[in-house]
Amino acid sequence: MLAVFDNSVAKSPDALNAPDHSEAASALKNGFLSNHFASVHPGSVIINLGSSGVMAYSLEKQNPLLPRIFAVVDDIFCMFQGHIENIALLKQQYGLNKTANEGIIIIEAYRTLRDRGPYPPDQVVRDIQGKFAFILYDSSSKATFIASDADGSVPFFWGTDAEGHLVLADDVETVKKGCGKSFAPFPKGCFFTSSGGLRSFEHPLNELKPMPRVDSSGQVCGATFSVDADTKKESPGMKKVGSAANWSAHY
Repeated sequence: MLAVFDNSVAKSPDALNAPDHSEAASALKNGFLSNHFASVHPGSVIINLGSSGVMAYSLEKQNPLLPRIFAVVDDIFCMFQGHIENIALLKQQYGLNKTANEGIIIIEAYRTLRDRGPYPPDQVVRDIQGKFAFILYDSSSKATFIASDADGSVPFFWGTDAEGHLVLADDVETVKKGCGKSFAPFPKGCFFTSSGGLRSFEHPLNELKPMPRVDSSGQVCGATFSVDADTKKESPGMKKVGSAANWSAHY
């Protein structure tokens, strides 16, 4: 799976930028990275998000233990890889029918947060038990919701291209093609939103500290993020302003 989001939709952390950014490309220009993805994955599906970016997925060459799923409901797009162990409980919790898959569950969890906000987003992600990584985009509010499980069970990478756009994929070579050295594994146990940036869902009140990542040749390649036990932040809570309230605008 691949997603490239314009920096007006999802601002990538400054720490992902490597000192040597010369190998990065313009991932969205003339469909550069999505075309590369399609060439590597014949039969892939490309979703053009207009000025917001692009998403792409392929159902070929899957790990049967970590399958890929694509779902769309009311202009909310979700790419999910992995599996949810407590899927029956979450279906019941969100009032979904028995045929709902993991992608539909993530969309419904997001819509519940966006429209009703019963509890913080970190709790919603923490409630998902299993091995997973997902990328969600809400075209109505131009908001993203991205996460990886606490063990980082699914290969998942992110980076910054030459124009500062956020690039995410389950294939490291795809990310490197767009970002050069400005990439890293997506932090396990974390989630990212357009307005709130990167947060730990295991330790939501702690800041995340970026640490420069050095490759085998001694060059800095992006950054990893770890929970800073010494810094605490106040929980902003979830504001509800009617059924049309956008939770991500307050987080």
